[in-house]
Amino acid sequence: MTGQVVQVRPPVRGGRRAVPVWERRGLSARMRRLLLEGDVTGRYGGATDSDGGYRLTMALAVGCSQPGRAWTPADFFEALLYTPTAGGAWARQLRERKGTDYAEAKLGAMLDKARRLVAEAPVITCRQDALEAIEAVRQVVEDQPWSAAGGAGSDLKNLIARLTLCERSGGVEHTASVRQLAEAMGCARATVEASNRRLVDGDWLVLVKSGSGKLHGSVWRLKIPDRLRPCVTAETGGARVGRSPTAGYRGAGTVPTVHTDTRAVGSLMHHDAFHHHGHGLSGARILACLDPLDGLDVRALREATGLHRSTIQRRLRHLVADGLVAELDGYYYLASALAGPARLHPDEDLLDDSAHRRGTSGRGRCRRARHQVERVCYRRWLEERQLRQGQRRGLVLVPDGVVDPATGEVHDERWHGWDLSDTRRPTFPYTPRPGQAA
Repeated sequence: MTGQVVQVRPPVRGGRRAVPVWERRGLSARMRRLLLEGDVTGRYGGATDSDGGYRLTMALAVGCSQPGRAWTPADFFEALLYTPTAGGAWARQLRERKGTDYAEAKLGAMLDKARRLVAEAPVITCRQDALEAIEAVRQVVEDQPWSAAGGAGSDLKNLIARLTLCERSGGVEHTASVRQLAEAMGCARATVEASNRRLVDGDWLVLVKSGSGKLHGSVWRLKIPDRLRPCVTAETGGARVGRSPTAGYRGAGTVPTVHTDTRAVGSLMHHDAFHHHGHGLSGARILACLDPLDGLDVRALREATGLHRSTIQRRLRHLVADGLVAELDGYYYLASALAGPARLHPDEDLLDDSAHRRGTSGRGRCRRARHQVERVCYRRWLEERQLRQGQRRGLVLVPDGVVDPATGEVHDERWHGWDLSDTRRPTFPYTPRPGQAA
């Protein structure tokens, strides 16, 4: 498929300009398959065939407006209107129904809209740029002092779960359902919904598109709040948000350095041992700070996590009792069974035994089973609703034989005075239209 025509000026030789060379830039592999094969995966399906066709065409318009491969309107018309491609079926149907001029004007408007959308979006040239954007959000999350009260712990787990989804999707925009997040966070669905509202209000999340149906989840965008964007000023001494000022600046040595290893916490928080009634998120954050060789005391853990001293002491007492932490002369070490190449390697047998001791064993399995039942019931409700809507659209209130289909005469005296122009929605009393005899 041809794209934008770019003229390349070759060097001049012998005082004469050579013949211009024309380079044609095509689509990406994904957009090329979408254009030639159509929406075979159902990703752009809508409520109706027309809605699905518009979404597919709009996706092609965005693909044709990317930097370096922006198409001209003539190329866009040729690929969709004048070439028998599967992705241009909706555009060709529009041309048959409303004419060539209307179809070209519609496609031109869609292409202009796609260009504005691409121009406003941040430029990401490769996957590495997307991962750097995710890592920037992760650093801000790790440097924030998340308390154990007021829902802050749930917000931290929500952000950690979303960071993992963003790394898999390759960008800060990701698709996530409430039940999916609840299973990754190890909490109830209502807790996730309340956390989502707090994160949206706190400018951590942006709802791009609400989920609909059984195949389309909600699309979210993870971002750094404006009040927490890293900046280098003379007042902070070059420190990032949440970091201690550089030595020699005002406040140096008095502000605690809070840091949360989100990757380590993310590998633990979904387990039954770290349920709310078990070790909780506080226990997972303490384990993420410990090392099998370098011990930390309660004061150092308090500075590293920002948790209250009594909370740390209570969690450490249970962690030592379950064999997850070793204590020696007031210093605490990570158990050797949990030590790995990444400093923290969860041992399933040890964690399962800890969950059994805390009485939280099987909570995750019950949660997943409940969510599966809810998904099945939701899909059944969608199918029944679609069936009811189809029956409602085909319901005829006026029986056959009451109205003569040729003349419109009413044969049944019981229906005299009714407006039977629509047999599915008869109205009474009969009101003649303007210019119509009563």
